[in-house]
Amino acid sequence: MEARQIAFLGLGVMGYPMAGHLARAGHRVTVYNRTAAKAAKWVAQHGGASAPAPSAAAASAEIVLMCVGNDDDVRGVALGKDGALAGMKSGTILVDHTTASAQVAREVHAAAKAKGVGFLDAPVSGGQAGAENGKLTIMVGGEPDVYAKAESVLAHYARAVTLMGGPGSGQLTKMVNQICIAGLVQALSEGINFAHKAGLDVLRVLDVISKGAAQSWQMENRGKTMFEDKFDFGFAVDWMRKDLSICIAEARANGAALPVTALVDQFYARLQAQGGGRRDTSSLIRLLRDSA
Repeated sequence: MEARQIAFLGLGVMGYPMAGHLARAGHRVTVYNRTAAKAAKWVAQHGGASAPAPSAAAASAEIVLMCVGNDDDVRGVALGKDGALAGMKSGTILVDHTTASAQVAREVHAAAKAKGVGFLDAPVSGGQAGAENGKLTIMVGGEPDVYAKAESVLAHYARAVTLMGGPGSGQLTKMVNQICIAGLVQALSEGINFAHKAGLDVLRVLDVISKGAAQSWQMENRGKTMFEDKFDFGFAVDWMRKDLSICIAEARANGAALPVTALVDQFYARLQAQGGGRRDTSSLIRLLRDSA
């Protein structure tokens, strides 16, 4: 494997381990994080270097990867005065792993193209555990030739990397992912609560039905902890609400009906109002228990 000069921007719960996989694979990695102490900790653990701004981190990189919070963060880190594109050279590639809107993906793509830089919107699914274990699913939007150059790098922390179409297609696919998850978690919450009210052995029920047509990742990975009322891990309610707001806004634009998604979004809003914004999304079951 050829070692490549890579920059990674954003060392949150996802970005920190993702960048670590690149370093362990032998790539030369320069990191940037808004909180410099986090970048220093990463360098102490993995080697490489840190930089004080996205532009500085990106200046010598062949591929720049970023994983930040929302559309505004993407614009700031990619397009700002000291953003990644300000330091990138023609022929390099910028990959955005943030879950953001298709609109901001198209904005960054246009700005990158004007500078001769390739761009891929590449949101991920699999959560913190997927990032730590290198088992993320990555859905990508962009040009095929740019994708072909970046795919092997993305594969270091993924079990599946798939080009879905042109710019914005990765973000649109991630919206489908979040729409499906919202409905699944609500249905799983109702099923577990029903089983409990019916006097069944809930864990035995989950074991049985997980071998049939009801099986899902959420059931396999969250069913037991939901029953045990454990939610201090995983993908936070605050982040899910951010994602669902993107889905609902896109649906307004394309005419898709999202009645269940909109309802579950309201349920998550109630959890936030109760102070549960940092709990895992599976905490939806709390609303059913609290209403008893």
